[in-house]
Amino acid sequence: MIGRIAIFLFFFQFLQGQSVSNEQVPKIILQGIDFSITFSGEFETSNSYLLSCNGSLYNPTDISSDHIAFDNLSISEGGQITLDLLLVDTSIHQLKIHSIPAWISILPPLIAIILAFMTRSVIPSLFVAIWFGVWSLSSFSLGGVISSLLDSFHYYILNTLIDRDHAIITLFTLMLGGMVGIVYRNGGMHGIIHHMIKKADTPRKGQIAIWLFGLIIFFDDYSNTLIVGNTSRLLSDKLKISRQKLAYLVDSTSAPVSTIAVITTWIGFQVGIIADALPGLDGLNESAYMLFIHSIPYSFYPFLAIVLVGLIVTTGKDFGPMVRAEKRARMGVEYTPDLSEVKDESGSDIEDLFVKDNIPHRARNAVIPIAVLVFSMFYFIFTSGEGDSLKDILGSSDTFAALMHATLLSALVAAGLSIGQGILNLNETLDAWFSGLKFMLMGLLVLLLAWALADISKDLQTADYIVSTLGDSIPMSILPTIIFLVAAATAFGTGSSWGVMAILMPLVIPLTWAVMGNNGGATPENYHILYSTIACVLTGAVWADHCSPISDTTILTSMASGCELMDHVWTQMPYAISAGAAALLLGTLPAGFGAPWWILLLLGILSQGLVVKYFGQSTD
Repeated sequence: MIGRIAIFLFFFQFLQGQSVSNEQVPKIILQGIDFSITFSGEFETSNSYLLSCNGSLYNPTDISSDHIAFDNLSISEGGQITLDLLLVDTSIHQLKIHSIPAWISILPPLIAIILAFMTRSVIPSLFVAIWFGVWSLSSFSLGGVISSLLDSFHYYILNTLIDRDHAIITLFTLMLGGMVGIVYRNGGMHGIIHHMIKKADTPRKGQIAIWLFGLIIFFDDYSNTLIVGNTSRLLSDKLKISRQKLAYLVDSTSAPVSTIAVITTWIGFQVGIIADALPGLDGLNESAYMLFIHSIPYSFYPFLAIVLVGLIVTTGKDFGPMVRAEKRARMGVEYTPDLSEVKDESGSDIEDLFVKDNIPHRARNAVIPIAVLVFSMFYFIFTSGEGDSLKDILGSSDTFAALMHATLLSALVAAGLSIGQGILNLNETLDAWFSGLKFMLMGLLVLLLAWALADISKDLQTADYIVSTLGDSIPMSILPTIIFLVAAATAFGTGSSWGVMAILMPLVIPLTWAVMGNNGGATPENYHILYSTIACVLTGAVWADHCSPISDTTILTSMASGCELMDHVWTQMPYAISAGAAALLLGTLPAGFGAPWWILLLLGILSQGLVVKYFGQSTD
């Protein structure tokens, strides 16, 4: 009897030294998909630990005095799974996790895409997808319907708001929008226009001026569309440039310029989405900002779209339905568009963006804030980074903070110039700032929900499922082309390039990295595949936006340019198809096989020159 008591006391004391203080486990287990579990606490490395999963026993893959890790675990059963950490056949820690079919993890992004197709509205589609994703974490329990709705708000959406980088991107976007509102209200933008159109006394010169003005307003596509469209309408009418041509010039410079410029409202969105997709990609040491910078040369469509506009306006040639529209305008045939059915989807009121009456239009009131924005951005990047090379400095810099500081300074400078010259008083300046800010709100709401959807996709291990399903079946070299087509198809149906980025980017980056790894190509020599796929999510979406009648920027362009929506779509489509086909066939596809991007870009430019030469007709 005494011996048994002694053995019991010894064993009890032995177990007392083994304690689990925390565990890292997935929120849900996908059937047939490998997962890992790590227990933290106090452990004896000389002891034998096992993990019991529904009767199957697993040995630890890593053990130390403060943690035990079990990798490559897999469950084929559904329902509630019991996991026991065992020591000498005795459970020292137990937890229960739900297991669901793996294909369910792909449903949230699919729901977002399908609902966006059906409703033509991205924001409610994203929210329903998030709600469904949170509900699936409860294994679709009936009581989880309401609790998952609440969790969608107070856990996932709230967490995206309190994240430091997310907050900085939000402030950067708001400040940039506010700065745009001020420099428009104080007449600075009109001052630039007046300088540019002084010598625009022919249709060709007028189109060149509009094209160049579109390139200057690089910091936001909505602002570009509204400013260039509204301010150039009188010029185009005076010079007998068709409204369809004006809409094309505006639309084909706004988003393309914003996608490849390094200081825009798009960059905050893109870098934020890229950053959220990077955790867990072992061996990838580049920052989100550097990945974006490196992806720019592979953004073939924006470059070719801008170049094609330049070729069209400098040669005076057009092709497709635009020829008839331009010839009618030159003949003085009056164009009376019906804009009653065109609804603005930007979430803002065009009337908010106006120039104060009876003020001087001084270009410096826009040029100086924009210059402060650009130069201070580079200053803050270089001063916050460390290293001996430019790449090291950019890679280690606090890009998000640099964006926020630069836009804050530019907004303050714009306000100071307006108030200091007596052009706007304090209240008028604040109203102008808020008017510009309003144009950013819908985009920010999409971004907020995109971050939340990315988080729920991580918890559902959506990327792991896609990688396990497609990672071995997709050739690495054609992956960028596939991504381009998927992004284009999604954007054409949803009408939102930002929505497409929000849904696809968190899935595409892990998939690309896995495909590269499976093909033995997850090395710096093959990083062009990753750069190209990142670019293709964006450029495929922008290309489809230029062809889609439900695109937010297409609709906004029609309104700002005073052109009927379908007139704009049909006259712009041949140009978009020309540049898009060249971007895909002469750029993205051969780039996947390792062709140098600069040679492909030159080939694309040459192809557009040949299209204009052999298919273009003079309209002057």
